[in-house]
Amino acid sequence: MSSSANPPSSNRVLIAVGGGIAAYKICELVSTLFKTGVEVRVILTRSAQEFITPLTLATLSRHRAYTDDDFWQPIHSRPLHIELGEWADLLVIAPLTANTLAKLAQGMADSLLTNTVLASTCPVLLAPAMNTDMWQQLAVQRNWQQLLTDARYYGMGTASGLLACDRIGAGRMAEPTEILTYIQSLLHTQGKRDLAGKRVLISAGGTREHLDPVRFIGNPSTGKMGLALAQAALHRGASVTLVHGPASWAVPLGVQAIPVISAAQMQQAMLEYFPNADVIVMSAAVADVKPKDYSPEKLPKRSLPQTLPLEPVPDIIAQLAKLKQPHQRLIGFAAQTGDIVTPALEKLQSKKLDAIVANPIDQADSGFGSDNNQAIFLDQQGNQLAIPPCSKLKLAHQLFDFVDA
Repeated sequence: MSSSANPPSSNRVLIAVGGGIAAYKICELVSTLFKTGVEVRVILTRSAQEFITPLTLATLSRHRAYTDDDFWQPIHSRPLHIELGEWADLLVIAPLTANTLAKLAQGMADSLLTNTVLASTCPVLLAPAMNTDMWQQLAVQRNWQQLLTDARYYGMGTASGLLACDRIGAGRMAEPTEILTYIQSLLHTQGKRDLAGKRVLISAGGTREHLDPVRFIGNPSTGKMGLALAQAALHRGASVTLVHGPASWAVPLGVQAIPVISAAQMQQAMLEYFPNADVIVMSAAVADVKPKDYSPEKLPKRSLPQTLPLEPVPDIIAQLAKLKQPHQRLIGFAAQTGDIVTPALEKLQSKKLDAIVANPIDQADSGFGSDNNQAIFLDQQGNQLAIPPCSKLKLAHQLFDFVDA
């Protein structure tokens, strides 16, 4: 193993597993990381081995899993904690226990894990998990806040729910899918917090324009692109507000969510939060028209109109553009078939946007409902950047790179 610096494009993740019942969830995380092409190494604390075995994680990572027994054995050409610390592009501690948290906050080095943290310079992602009363202790919160003052550390909040102790409250570890997304973000940004101190407002999903309580005009948008934008902005340090239409996904921990249904509701929410936003990304697929008449009761089939009178809904992004201040960045989306650039350029210029994402919805594994996407970014300076098919999270990060807010 070379002691030279890792190339920026490498994806080497060191997972450190703490002693808590949530340790079993790390199996899914390690397995998924390996399947996506990430090199994974695993450290288990002594207490973690009470919940999960090194053999399990070694099998899933396709590499030996390390314990304190390895740390104290002189079988390595160089100290193990030095080798692991230099190898890692990212260190993830999950679950993070109160004990390990206290040691990290004090800079202690009494185990393979704590020595490796001090022997590394890469970003460290923390996913705490513990009983509600433990998590809420003043000493624990003091250690948590102290640790997060170090720019190396990225903290995932705890979720609320039924804990293993049968208590209902805060303290649940973030789900593996959320940890995975944060890992992917940090591997892309290499720990960059270029949106720190910024307030990012994002619209997502489709709107529904109801004819009656059960029938509506809508579109296939799932809001996954807006969700990815919210995740990317959050992971880059922003304060994020997400105004979204009906969705089946969970809002990420740390994101302020404003659920809406109709274009009018989305308009009201966007106008409310717009003045305090620094970056606004209008990725929602907002309806263009709505039924002229609405029935508060379900219409019998025989009473449905043979022709449906329609009326336009407000153009939200055009309204926002008129209110935009010099320090704000307003980014739009143009979902198109066929030629995607021409209509996107027209929308960019006519609505005086800072940038726009021309998004093909007639390509395989792209656009509405897909986990992947592709696009062409355009801005007012005449720059164009084609983004080949990739995950929506990667596209979101590339958009923030392009806008350079």
